[in-house]
Amino acid sequence: MILFTKLLLAHLLGDYIFQPTKWVVHKEANMIASKYLYLHILIHFAVTMLLLWDLKLWWWVVIIAVSHYFIDLSKIFANPYFKNKSIPFFIDQALHLIVLYCCAFNSDLLGNTIGLFKEINWPLVTAVVFVSYPASIIMAKLLEGMSDRIELDHKSLPNAGKYIGIIERLFVLVFIILGRWEAIGLLITAKSVFRFNDLKESNSRKLTEYILIGTLLSFGLAILAGLIYLGT
Repeated sequence: MILFTKLLLAHLLGDYIFQPTKWVVHKEANMIASKYLYLHILIHFAVTMLLLWDLKLWWWVVIIAVSHYFIDLSKIFANPYFKNKSIPFFIDQALHLIVLYCCAFNSDLLGNTIGLFKEINWPLVTAVVFVSYPASIIMAKLLEGMSDRIELDHKSLPNAGKYIGIIERLFVLVFIILGRWEAIGLLITAKSVFRFNDLKESNSRKLTEYILIGTLLSFGLAILAGLIYLGT
């Protein structure tokens, strides 16, 4: 596990700390002819060798560097075909992690993978999944009759409310698992403060009631998921 951690740290340093934005822009513009693409791979190789500090592992570092080159190059060529640029980015990062994992556990890849799956906390995974999109859909169905009566006179980011709800429920779930119930109260207070100006400017009782019901319902679903998890 230490080996994988070092490889992951080297990846984070090479991809995020030691890669300026102008390098990324230059790579996307010049593709395979970009000098920064090769400099980026060289930095990855150097940082990985430095962190491992073991010349016996040079072969695996070469494999990581070469695979990093082809994965990055594939991402550069694939970028124009995606409207949502986050999709190729996350695919790129996932492929890098798979390579690092295979290199770190090459001695018993299958055994380590099976062991990893056996250690997964499935009740926790189920709780996390539930408080994300399923809870959002349940809330939308429960509040469907009310949302049609609310008139919004301000613009908002697309799906911002849904993502805010998912993040807050994840926080509530974590706080319950850690036994920090008081933090949930602080979260509700913080959300109320941020919402205060919107409610004050709208001067709408219906909107206030709608937001209050939605907030309590969101927190309630997260608390329910947390209690059920603790009870399993």
